Amino acid sequence: MKSVPAARVLPRGRVAKWTKERLDALSTLELRQLYINAQQLKETEIAALCDEILSSRPRGHKTVRKEKPKGSVVRRLVSRTKAFEAKGVALKSRAWSRSGVRESDGAVVLCVWADDVQNGAGAASCLLWAPNVDGKRPWSDKPGGQERLEHCRLALARGAAEGLLVYGTRLEGMLPEEKAKVEGADARNALDLKIEMRGDEYWATWTVHKRVMVME
Repeated sequence: MKSVPAARVLPRGRVAKWTKERLDALSTLELRQLYINAQQLKETEIAALCDEILSSRPRGHKTVRKEKPKGSVVRRLVSRTKAFEAKGVALKSRAWSRSGVRESDGAVVLCVWADDVQNGAGAASCLLWAPNVDGKRPWSDKPGGQERLEHCRLALARGAAEGLLVYGTRLEGMLPEEKAKVEGADARNALDLKIEMRGDEYWATWTVHKRVMVME
């Protein structure tokens, strides 16, 4: 185990002695300690120089781990394609497919945009597909939307489907199914979906189980 060098003490009023060149010659551990000393002694110029040099070095500053609130859900996200592969589904298109059919048993697997989920009274629901009325949902008429419509019809006929929650940030003026900044999909916690029609729209509903899911 490597020994940590003794901390250097920074006397007050000797700022001129610590030039940037001299500070840069210090090891990262020494510089970290000097940075702490300078902050405690309110030697702001030296602290600023130490911070600048540490920031320019790989792992100059110690990594601060953020503690997650108790009871929070920890998710391990993967790409949509990998999430579907984990469920035994080969997508027709990596670019625009948002659903697929598992060849082994014919089950339909659908992406569900997490931010669009509506929760209430122990149940959740989400719009899966709606017609392009007055040009408000152009995606519905595109290959991805038409494939989703076909899979919604199949899932309705089967009476059930599986859902994969997808997380990310919506882009202004775009449906998340068409284009979004996607963080990833939760492949480990599939939803048991019931498909229903509300007018011309296809909706998914499922029971919400309150639990903490911690992924390794």
